[in-house]
Order: sequence, then C-alpha cells, then structure tokens
Amino acid sequence: MTHPTREAWLTAAVAALAPRLADAGKPVAARVRIAMGFPSVRPLAATRRSIGECWASEASADGTAEILISPLLIDPVEILGVVLHELCHAALGHKVGHRAPFKRLAAAVGLEGKATATVVGADLRGRLLVVLEELGPLPHAALSPLMKEKKKQTTRQLKCECPACGYLARVARKWLDVGAPICPTDGVALVCAEGQEEEGGDDA
Repeated sequence: MTHPTREAWLTAAVAALAPRLADAGKPVAARVRIAMGFPSVRPLAATRRSIGECWASEASADGTAEILISPLLIDPVEILGVVLHELCHAALGHKVGHRAPFKRLAAAVGLEGKATATVVGADLRGRLLVVLEELGPLPHAALSPLMKEKKKQTTRQLKCECPACGYLARVARKWLDVGAPICPTDGVALVCAEGQEEEGGDDA
C-alpha cells in the first residue's frame, strides 16, 4: 500500500495498532488525530528528548485526542512504538500520566523499559514488522537540527595589578604590546601576570 502523506500513513498505523489496545482491554479513543510535529517540551534536547506527545481530548475544541510524533525520527518500527505509546495515553486519559495504569497497559501491548521512555520489545517488534508490510513505505525524511556554532573566542584578557595598592585591571594582550596600563591611584605601571589569561569580549 502507498500513502501520499506522512499523516495518512500514521492514521493507517493507528487503525492497524488499535486491536492491540482492544485486546488489552483499553480500546483506542473514539477520535484521534495524528501528525508529524515537534512536541511542546524538550523537542530538541540533547538528553531526554521528547519524541512523541498526546494532547488529551479535553484540550481539543472538537474533543479529539491529538498525537504528535517527532519528525526527527526515521526508523518506522521506532515510530510505530511511539505511536503505540501515545495511543496508550489517549486511551487512559491525561490524568493517568505515566503511573501504574499506564505501565500495565504499555506492558500489555508489548512496550518495555521506563514508562516515560518505552521501547519496542522483541515480540512486539516482530508484530510491527508485519504491520509495516501492510502499511508500505513511510513518506518521510528525518529532520536534523542545525545547531548554531559557538562564536570562536578571539580575545583573552590578562590580569594586571598595581604593585603598590593592588588595583586590578584586565587588558587584551595586543594593548600590552603598546604599553602596560597606569594605576589611576599611584601613577605606576600595572604588572601583568603571564598565565592568568581570562576570556573577554571584543578588543575594541
């Protein structure tokens, strides 16, 4: 089967996975919409990144549970596992969270690991591969965050001290080549210590 969009594929996935929840005694919520989209919390975090999210039917103007699957994902088996995780939330309602009822339902449908970060178990993986054969290819290309490079530090400040009163100043090395600064109190040149460079801003 060929699906024209990611959302059509995901909607078909919900229908294909629904029997697993029904067999576990928690049928899929009557109204579910599903799409690729960034979760509202930690979507690009380096650790504990959110890869799926279920908005309760109570949050929707037309009473539909809304599921978002991160577009950073590409492995269709992992995506189906996330869909199943979020369907468990939709079936149980938003008040349950990841507490015991969710853990039991997730285990019943074949998800393993921590309730907040379930993974596809070995038995479930085999079943999902069969589902994938029916669904056909996922029309999706994974996104990769384009992180901004850190601005290269170009200036180092040397710590300079008045030998008489201890007045301190930090000066870029290039200005020391012109001459050491003068203490405003004692009128003597500050002594600048090598090996005590500190990060600073622009030279100007």
